[in-house]
Amino acid sequence: MPWLSLSIAVPLLAALLCALLPACARGAPRLLALGATAVSLACLAVTWARFDTGRGMQLVEHAAWIPTLGVSWRVGVDGMSLALASLTVVLFAVSIVYGVGPRPLSRAAAGMLLLLEGSTLAFFLAEDFVVFYVAFDLTLVAMYFLIALWGEENRRYAAIKFFLYTLVGSLPVLLGIIALYLDSSPHTFDMIRLAREHPLAGDGLSASLVFLAFFVGFAIKTPLVPFHTWLPAAHVEAPTSGSVLLAGVLLKMGAYGLIRVNLQMLPGAFHRYALAVALLGLVSALYGALLALAQSDLKRLIAYTSINHMGYVVIGVAAAAATGISGRARNLAIDGAVLQMIAHGLVTGTLFFVAGFIKERAHTRDLRQLSGLLRAMPWYGSLTALAFFASLGLPGLAQFPAELEIFLGTFDVYPAIASVAVVGIVLTAALFLRALQQAFMGELPERLARLPDLRRREVMAVAPLVALFVALGLYPRLVLYVIDSAHWLAGGL
Repeated sequence: MPWLSLSIAVPLLAALLCALLPACARGAPRLLALGATAVSLACLAVTWARFDTGRGMQLVEHAAWIPTLGVSWRVGVDGMSLALASLTVVLFAVSIVYGVGPRPLSRAAAGMLLLLEGSTLAFFLAEDFVVFYVAFDLTLVAMYFLIALWGEENRRYAAIKFFLYTLVGSLPVLLGIIALYLDSSPHTFDMIRLAREHPLAGDGLSASLVFLAFFVGFAIKTPLVPFHTWLPAAHVEAPTSGSVLLAGVLLKMGAYGLIRVNLQMLPGAFHRYALAVALLGLVSALYGALLALAQSDLKRLIAYTSINHMGYVVIGVAAAAATGISGRARNLAIDGAVLQMIAHGLVTGTLFFVAGFIKERAHTRDLRQLSGLLRAMPWYGSLTALAFFASLGLPGLAQFPAELEIFLGTFDVYPAIASVAVVGIVLTAALFLRALQQAFMGELPERLARLPDLRRREVMAVAPLVALFVALGLYPRLVLYVIDSAHWLAGGL
């Protein structure tokens, strides 16, 4: 049974079916979307059961697509892609439960969510560069409409900025794909072969140009400073579920590309640029934290912390690419980077739900206009505090083991960068504690005294995310035994 192909095809087919649903069937789009996501989750659960943790890329499904060009439908998994695909399905499930725009979930909104889900899964599972690129661009279309149709007041400006930035970023990726295809012998789009053979391994200038083409595209998607300016606008104007998916899933595509393509297919070029990439990651980590510290809008604050946390991911990837790093430290850095992607998706997804909940009640996210919320909404306040502590890296919650592995791996080769990067954690702690004190402590104004606490639909949306980031904080081996890069990073795939 082609389980991986089914996990991608079912959401895409369900997206088409949404257009055929009668307008009077108000609850049907949500049921269809949840059903399709449940099928994808079941397919990935079967894949987890079949997965051999002692091997690299496996369970590959292959079918000819465009034989004259050597393009195939080729999907497969290693530890990184399986973990990120599973995170994708979980975040889409809770986003569908919460809904987008008007309640209940409309046919158009359900269709866009399912299109985004299927294309994102195709991106993480693709082992053919054409499938990889098509999926990469399809996610732009779906997220553009989610922001433009169901976002806030300046949604159209934010949607266009998001689309143009990431589309421009996809063009150098396409050029890099073509260069790798032309340099392979025989010509191929097979990502498994390209990672094993390293067609540009001995070509200094060509390898550098191809590396930079991929790097720019993935740096925009991650995003790294100075390619980050699209992110705050997109997050602030997107609907709540759109922000959850943008931070939890789409940002991971850039970091995934850095590992899957730049690190595995162009290791020699990455060795040459590892220090520069690590420094960019450091700048992103510190700059994102400093900008977050200056924000009063809760959603914008969370958006800038995403730049900070993804900066740590890039530091870990760059450290793994450096010359002279030991094998154990290299695996620590990469395992930590992938675990950080998972942890960030769960924690920041929860944070964006928290921001959406208060905007629905108080009609503002401005921390200066909020006070005493812990008294009015104790369950909501407790959830927010837990998510804040998780995001600042408190031990016992998921981001702590992830950041610890990144720093331990990075210290082996870039001790100065690892030492300075720790400052970002201090800044993150300061900004979240200040926000907690400002909005949740102190006197409770009369206008906020009657705000309702968490509703059932909101609890259903956040409970799986909270359970997972607590579980991974207490026992990170739940995912690390699958991620284990020792089996797939060395020697490509």
